[in-house]
Amino acid sequence: MSELNRIALKIISNGKGILAADESNGTMTKRLDAVNVPSTPENRLLFRETLFSSESMQECIGGVILYDETINQKSSLGKPIPDLISSSGAVPGIKVDTGAKDLANSYDEKITEGLDGLRERLKKYYELGARFTKWRAVYNISGKLPSKLAVHSNAHALARYSALVQESKMVPIVEPEVLMDGDHSAELCLNKTSEVIKKCFEALILHKVDLSGIILKPNMILAGNKSKDKISSDEVSQKTLECIKNTVPSEVPGIAFLSGGQSEKEATENLDLINKNNNTKFIMTYSYGRALQQGALKTWSKNTNDVESTQNTFNHRAKMCSLAAKGKWSIELENK
Repeated sequence: MSELNRIALKIISNGKGILAADESNGTMTKRLDAVNVPSTPENRLLFRETLFSSESMQECIGGVILYDETINQKSSLGKPIPDLISSSGAVPGIKVDTGAKDLANSYDEKITEGLDGLRERLKKYYELGARFTKWRAVYNISGKLPSKLAVHSNAHALARYSALVQESKMVPIVEPEVLMDGDHSAELCLNKTSEVIKKCFEALILHKVDLSGIILKPNMILAGNKSKDKISSDEVSQKTLECIKNTVPSEVPGIAFLSGGQSEKEATENLDLINKNNNTKFIMTYSYGRALQQGALKTWSKNTNDVESTQNTFNHRAKMCSLAAKGKWSIELENK
């Protein structure tokens, strides 16, 4: 077992998943504005530290993706944030892309940037304690989208990023997100997501990336958020499993799904059914942002000093996601 494979398995095994706490300051400001809390570095840290200090970090969270501001901060007790995360048994990670920008010569599509200077930034993050990284590519669905240009360009960037990350002795999360924005059918989502993931692995293999030392973070197969033809959670699980089986090489240790605009309950129920129906060898778990944090953020906003209530809300959500990662969630446990 390689060291990268060992780290990847530590993050996603035994019902553990990933807390995606890597919102940029701009995104975090929108989240805090929505609950009427000023977006200051102190408040952003206070909310995140409340989650990172919770009981469920030890039982349910295998890794935490941080933003550049957060990985450089210290807790209220003076402990560096990566050390706080490591002390719970979870692995600190870091978002390393610099965002999705307009893709030249392709209308309404994006290319993720951040390769310039990445090798040097990775060395710094490793010294700060990060042992895995994240890079997100985004793809729109319509009749002609994503274009071959967008599929190829983002796969190439993800592969170059992954090779540099493994060179720096860290595990790359490969995140090709086919967005749920639009009125497309689940069947079209399945076709487009399959195309995107296949091209990503072609590029990863070309760049000699060790597939046993990555984590794939894809979207589930869903109908668009404006579609009139929604599908059931069972159909979501079946189509998602079909996609994974037909596109992901067997060396990959596991899949950590993104929530992609689903509610907390939807993301949990869909993951649970994916695991109940899972007949692959892949670990299927979660890498959720809002679908792990939204309830805790609402509780915290009522009284930012009420650590216990915020942590209780977060612990329940994390426990439900962990049960779903084992295929053991139920609506009765959800409502307890």
